[in-house]
Amino acid sequence: MKKQQWIVVASGLVLLLSLYFLGRTKPHASKTPAAQAAADHKEEQLESASILETAKSRLSPERQAWLTAKENSVVRGDVAGQKIKLYDELAAFWKDSAHVFEPFMYYLGEKSKLENSEKSLTFAAHLYLKQLKGVDQHALQVWMANQAADLFKQALTLNPENDSSKIGLGSSYIFGASGASSPMEGIQKLLEVVRKDSTNMYAQFMLGYGGIMTGQYDKAIERLNLVVQAEPDNTEAVFLLAEAYERHGENAKAAQWYETGKKFVQNPEALKEIDKRIKELQH
Repeated sequence: MKKQQWIVVASGLVLLLSLYFLGRTKPHASKTPAAQAAADHKEEQLESASILETAKSRLSPERQAWLTAKENSVVRGDVAGQKIKLYDELAAFWKDSAHVFEPFMYYLGEKSKLENSEKSLTFAAHLYLKQLKGVDQHALQVWMANQAADLFKQALTLNPENDSSKIGLGSSYIFGASGASSPMEGIQKLLEVVRKDSTNMYAQFMLGYGGIMTGQYDKAIERLNLVVQAEPDNTEAVFLLAEAYERHGENAKAAQWYETGKKFVQNPEALKEIDKRIKELQH
């Protein structure tokens, strides 16, 4: 992963645009999105240990030695307290020195689990969930979804009525986290929230996202229209709505929403890609 890519807040729009304009979300030629997702689940899942080892192997020998010493520093006494401090130091190292997102998030999440604070658990979980949307390697995306799901589950044991955590868990299932039979199970969890509160735009947005992933483009359009009406400056919802219309075969409306989305984009190359997509849709 590139040096700055883990900074999700700063790079979110770049990741979003790469999602659409590098072709990763285009329908498979012979499979529906739901069928493709089922096939993807058969891929070998990544393990945390292998992700950490791979990241570590790319460091200099001096940094590897420092990390190994740190990782083996907790042996006796207040083990939990020492681990919280250790995980905080390791997260800071991967974030500030190595600039690698996966181990940074892993240690932040492990620290949150030991602290058992709803605030820290949901912060780490939502950061995973936000970042995984820009990941184009399915096995890595599933690993991140699993990490997010574990954190949301623990947060829900502390506060079972937190709708944001319920949405987060359902969204994790949509992106392939284990514990659900299919992405549709995640969508059902989101529907539980909107049936109680239809004004919850986070839930409506994720239902729209889930609709695209499962090939229910008409439902995705319905949900995302609600979001952009309530939140006209929601950049991601605008581009997702354009994508949903395009996949549904409504090219004129897709072009209109891509045009609307241009006002959020400053990058000249991204604007060129949007204009190219609009011209393709208009012919």
